[in-house]
Amino acid sequence: MGYTCFDVTETDHIAHVSMNRPDAFNSMIPEFWSELPEIINEISDKGTARAIILSSTGKHFCAGMDISVFTSGDTLSGGASGGSSVEVGRARSQVRMLALHLQESFTALERARMPVLAAIQGGCIGGAIDMVTAADMRYATADSFFCIQEINIGMTADVGTLQRLPKLIPEGVAREYAYTGDRMPADRAYELGLVNRVYDDHASMLEGVHEIAARIATKSPLAIWGSKQSITYGRDHTVQDGLEYIATWQTGMFQPTDMLESFAAQGEKRDPEFSDLPEVKRHL
Repeated sequence: MGYTCFDVTETDHIAHVSMNRPDAFNSMIPEFWSELPEIINEISDKGTARAIILSSTGKHFCAGMDISVFTSGDTLSGGASGGSSVEVGRARSQVRMLALHLQESFTALERARMPVLAAIQGGCIGGAIDMVTAADMRYATADSFFCIQEINIGMTADVGTLQRLPKLIPEGVAREYAYTGDRMPADRAYELGLVNRVYDDHASMLEGVHEIAARIATKSPLAIWGSKQSITYGRDHTVQDGLEYIATWQTGMFQPTDMLESFAAQGEKRDPEFSDLPEVKRHL
């Protein structure tokens, strides 16, 4: 299937989702918000991929929300512009539902059954930070930078940055960047732990991220899924809650098949062979 904003491939259990509008700095037009969760959910549901790489093309990773969205009266007013007779409270409720819809587009990355690795070059601006903070890991080129652009245009970031970034870097530092709109360069992002690694250029980054994804793909996909679920759950709950959660997960999901295959592969000096995750059917 063809998409307006993305190219999608899957090879050797690695799905690669690449933004493909470099001339527009991969800004987020309306189609972006429906295509991204559709792609991620489809990959997750299918279950054959064991890692997802989220990358981009051109000089910048993503310039955030496209300016056309901000200049659309209907988008920002919930349909209450242009003399609409919609009652104010109902119109503003539409704005809330829109924000929740946009948030869900990025939460799909967090909910995917396999890890999402974001490969970032150049500018990662505004909504792009909302997006990459929902990924499992982030990797960057030396020329990359991060900017919570919303504060620079008179609005509060509302699609995930303010909720996830303080869980990834010290809260006081997150507040500084959220309040000032200053750029965070790649070396500072690495120092703070926002990105796992910094590469010299785009090509070496993609090669390096593919190598990491390939290592993940050799592991039991069920065990990887459980690890992702447990880490994400633990982020938002107490240690005791997290221990209860993983105990319940293991009760249902832990089976000896993959462990026995891991031991056999080690003894026979070969790569283990694991079954794919079962396909998820969202409709009866």
